Amino acid sequence: MHLIRVIMASLALLTTSGLAQAAEETLTLHHFLSPKSMTHQKLIMPWAERVTQQSDGRIAVEVFPSMSMGGKPPELYRQLRDGSADIVWTLIGYTPGVFPRSEVFELPTVHRGSSLATTLAIQDMLDAVSADYPDIKLLLLHVHAGNALHMVDKPVNSVADLKGLKLRTPSRTGAWLIEALDAEPVGMPVPALPQALSKGVVDGALVPFEIVPPLKLQELTDYSIEAANGDRFGTSVFLFAMNKERYESLPQDLRAVIDANSGSNIAAEMGEIWMQGEQPGIEMQRASGGEIIGLDAGTMSEFNNRGEQVVQRWVAEMREQGIDGLGLVEQARAAVAKHSN
Repeated sequence: MHLIRVIMASLALLTTSGLAQAAEETLTLHHFLSPKSMTHQKLIMPWAERVTQQSDGRIAVEVFPSMSMGGKPPELYRQLRDGSADIVWTLIGYTPGVFPRSEVFELPTVHRGSSLATTLAIQDMLDAVSADYPDIKLLLLHVHAGNALHMVDKPVNSVADLKGLKLRTPSRTGAWLIEALDAEPVGMPVPALPQALSKGVVDGALVPFEIVPPLKLQELTDYSIEAANGDRFGTSVFLFAMNKERYESLPQDLRAVIDANSGSNIAAEMGEIWMQGEQPGIEMQRASGGEIIGLDAGTMSEFNNRGEQVVQRWVAEMREQGIDGLGLVEQARAAVAKHSN
């Protein structure tokens, strides 16, 4: 069945051009979201199509969504490293501790509410986090607009309203925030979230609004909470990367095509796509009768005080690893502020 699924996915998604069979190089791109997701439709497929077009059909990109090449989402980085996938798009939070420096951008009070600002800030700081990526070809590090709290049947108007509740976390830093809010973190890949919400495994989740439409979270949650000014409760860092040996095996002119569609060349576009991707989920939540709660500055200060505990916990852990976490936090905050103006 697995082989059949892979073959069917390959046939269905060999769509970067009609020239795949004639291409000199065929690259496999594996990710964990569905073909209906905003990420697949507006980020990954357009990227693959541009690479094919700009290489005059010499590169074909076969895109495999929904883990259709096999494995589970946390295995994507291993698949990239061992070359079973040429390119992957994944969360760094699925492999805790592997990318310690890059976690700085996930921290509450570091990321605010703009995927564009933080993604551009990451580009400014690539040298500071590059030690996290010695063995892969980095295409892009980026974030989503930020985590809102989506609750099944309980409104949240203060930190106290979360006490004892079970909340899905996207990462270990997200888990730390949930613990600081006196709630219980439950880790799981986002595709597992609808079932967890429907069966009461969790009372709510930290996810962006972007994920509402493909997972139909508007049918499973009654409240969504963010700051009135659009600030969020941290974010998640995504890794879009290529197997280093596979990249280096390409002719120089084809490597140049990959480079032209990497890093600062695509960062602003991807950051803006993620900002635009929030609105459909917001509208669907409201249309379903769900309430979007915008916390005022006084209430958000309570959350930010707890978020600062997470920052200090992270800084202390980085210090134990010989990493200047405080310096990274200060740099990241300054870079985010620069791109927020």
